[in-house]
Amino acid sequence: MAAVLPDLAPWRSSPDFRLLFHQGTVTYFGSFMAMIALPLQIKHLTDSPFAVGAMGAVELVPLVVFGLYGGALADAVDRRRMILLTEAGLGVLALVLLVNALLPHPMLWPLYVVAAGVSALTGLQRPALDSLMARIVPHDQQTAAAALNGLRHQFGAIAGPSLAGVVVAYAGYPAAYSVTVVGFLVSVLLCLRLRPAPPVAGAARPSLRGIAEGARYAWSRPVLLGTYAVDLAAMFFAFPNAVYPFLADELDAVWALGLMYAAGAVGSLLLGLTSGWLSRVRRHGLLVVCGATVWGLAVAAAGWSPDIWLVLVCLAVAGAGDMLSGLGRGTIWNQTIPEELRGRLAGIEVLSYSVGPQLGTVRAGAMAGWTGTRTAFWSGGLACVASVALLAALLPKLVSYDAGTDEDARLRRAEKEGEEPVFQP
Repeated sequence: MAAVLPDLAPWRSSPDFRLLFHQGTVTYFGSFMAMIALPLQIKHLTDSPFAVGAMGAVELVPLVVFGLYGGALADAVDRRRMILLTEAGLGVLALVLLVNALLPHPMLWPLYVVAAGVSALTGLQRPALDSLMARIVPHDQQTAAAALNGLRHQFGAIAGPSLAGVVVAYAGYPAAYSVTVVGFLVSVLLCLRLRPAPPVAGAARPSLRGIAEGARYAWSRPVLLGTYAVDLAAMFFAFPNAVYPFLADELDAVWALGLMYAAGAVGSLLLGLTSGWLSRVRRHGLLVVCGATVWGLAVAAAGWSPDIWLVLVCLAVAGAGDMLSGLGRGTIWNQTIPEELRGRLAGIEVLSYSVGPQLGTVRAGAMAGWTGTRTAFWSGGLACVASVALLAALLPKLVSYDAGTDEDARLRRAEKEGEEPVFQP
């Protein structure tokens, strides 16, 4: 049984990991509350799948620009300070949503402005947050840490959407946004307790040249390139969240909308709760490919399912596949990238797992408007499977990656063993 349960080694070995675990749990819960309320409010104001899908287009450019710049900043400044300031900024934007929702006639344009602002701040924050994990968690505990972070994320992804539908239906949008504001306030207080995380000695100032250096490193590593490409393809073709409200209408199951948003997180949570065996896996590239394939097949099956309960099961399976792929990606990133490039590579990682969903939101909304909701589901799922298979064939080093023999992973392990005493409390 112990071989199946989550590996708690990172929790025991790193006080900062425990703090970030609590901070992330609170943040994710509040963020997912707003994440569901925001598109619902746009749908309420416009009743248009194009308007909901346009949110992804509004978020795309800030995410790309600030994600890359945030990666360069994360290598040059104190990562704790970056996390703290951006978390406070996200709280301010949540307050804007609350004020707008309290107006007698809430306006549409502030919703898009806030969506763009959240995207920009997320792009700045995530490289610092993601690159910090490799510093505060021992090298051989990275998969376990990714699994625990996944559990943290899925708690918010289940509780937030599930309660958001109820809160919006019975208490209105202001109540949902109030929960988000309080969540960010608590998160900022927790971030204040993190230890400083200064850059490495001699770190270069943020610059286009530095960003290009990180991009060249990623391009020179087929394994890294494969993780980015597979995730982009999977999310672009098979991210149907924007059309959940319309599928719920078609199935006469508006009551299940919150469950649809939460179903993927349930599947991810179940995988996370039985993730102990993953600490012994060394073929993390294979996890990336297999997980993305399961994701695509399950999304396609959801589009064919005539019953809401079958849809929920398919979405749960999709979530488990996404979690499996994410664990593989996160482990490869944290086990192979040099410390002096972690921020810039984390910026590229942000683009790989964030730009895909934004583009996928636009694709799903546009296709649903042109060809129907169900077609947007099953065609995207099948395109995902085909693209992942093609990428696996073009990048065989991703599938054959082995943490025990890969040269970069072995070098990072040796460096980490020498650095660990510096970061002990």
